Amino acid sequence: MGAALWRAQAYPGDMLARRRRTYFVMMGICIGLFVLAWGVVRIWSVPAAVGMCVVAMLIPPVAAMVANRRGPDDRWWDDPSGDPKSDEWWDELDGKKRRP
Repeated sequence: MGAALWRAQAYPGDMLARRRRTYFVMMGICIGLFVLAWGVVRIWSVPAAVGMCVVAMLIPPVAAMVANRRGPDDRWWDDPSGDPKSDEWWDELDGKKRRP
């Protein structure tokens, strides 16, 4: 994971930083909901605490989707793969190189 994040810093602008910040805020809310649900809310209402945990359970998948979403400035589909034959084939399909 560390290598992927290191490589991802080459993205233009603050897109990666914004996605990271959003991810950590969402995960902080998730942990906060769990702690509040079973530390405070359960004293007054167990069903409300369970409801808060259900909401908190839905946050991590959404946070992962937000963190891994590609922005309009992200270039990933046309990065070279390192295989010259494959890259030539994909360039031809994309119309970058026309054969005579």
